[in-house]
Amino acid sequence: MILVLNAGSSSLRCALFRSGADAPAWRAHVAGIGHEPNLTVDGASQEGERPPEDDHATVARWLFARLPAAPTAAAHRVVHGGLRHAARVRLDAEVMAALEQLVPLAPAHQPQALACIRAVAETWPHLPQVACFDTAFHRTQDRLAQLYPLPRALIDVGLVRFGFHGLSYAHVARTFPHGRVLAAHLGHGASLCAIRDGRSVATTMGFTTLDGLMMGTRSGAVDPGLVLHLIREHGLTPDAVAELLNERSGLLGVSGISDDVRVLKASGAPEAREALDLFAYRIVREAGSLIAALGGLDALVFTGGIGEHSAQVRAAVCRGLAFANVTLDEAANDRCEEHIGVQRAAVEVRIVPADEEREIALSMAGFLAKNHNGRDPLSFGR
Repeated sequence: MILVLNAGSSSLRCALFRSGADAPAWRAHVAGIGHEPNLTVDGASQEGERPPEDDHATVARWLFARLPAAPTAAAHRVVHGGLRHAARVRLDAEVMAALEQLVPLAPAHQPQALACIRAVAETWPHLPQVACFDTAFHRTQDRLAQLYPLPRALIDVGLVRFGFHGLSYAHVARTFPHGRVLAAHLGHGASLCAIRDGRSVATTMGFTTLDGLMMGTRSGAVDPGLVLHLIREHGLTPDAVAELLNERSGLLGVSGISDDVRVLKASGAPEAREALDLFAYRIVREAGSLIAALGGLDALVFTGGIGEHSAQVRAAVCRGLAFANVTLDEAANDRCEEHIGVQRAAVEVRIVPADEEREIALSMAGFLAKNHNGRDPLSFGR
């Protein structure tokens, strides 16, 4: 059994797979860690069970006690692998130390993943563990696509565009292994990725997850001069600017109401309407850049919570991309069907449900097949 752990900033998804090719034998999701957590198992709410509120490691150990079978290996989604890790890697003390160094680049996700890795090591000291990285998928990009126009000394120490949501995009690429695909991972965090023949060409997130599209509470790309202005003229500290751009901007900031598309859609406030309009506008504008990087477009794919469930957002984006021959079947879109483009149109339009856990399980299964050499599993403590 392969145990897959996907740690979010305030959530933890846990699944057991018999193999990467099979559907999960068991899947659990704890949301709201740190504040009124709730448990879902195999898609059904478990109102009778209250997960602990403490932290990801405590929640992970609580879930381990509820596994229907013992795992033989564990695989983790780790947001940041840096430049060193361009593929999955078996975890040991040296790798863990390197991943700790990347915490400042993904402070809302990296510590949670590392805590879950340690929780597994403490529960099953000799269980082999592998990390699968969101950044790894984008290491196929040309060097120019990864560079910032900064002094070379800063480029040489790793101040480059990393890109994120890579496991979600790898799942899309597995569905569309050929052609020019624009994938839109739209959720509380949001980004776009240009994929050509299954390989990342360009993406909207950069050095951190703050770049690119407007998101739930994140601003996305802003003028660097605006950041300097906030520090110099408004007296904000760097930490205060980080909190403003990460926690109080995006849909929440523009609307002043909520970061939830469903709440904004139901609201009659003009600020809610403007927030949704700006969200779609920024997607379309960034999409134009990525279509140029692809040299055209064969397919547009929506994934992520908003991408899969908001017909309104998908319709607005498709209207904005009419110049690229994107045509939407409005009725199919309203029903959230898999194929939502007009039949036999120049550009295929699809909804592909995000499944990072399946992608991780497939990667882990491949890793085990290639590395089954009889050695004792690597292990490490705290």
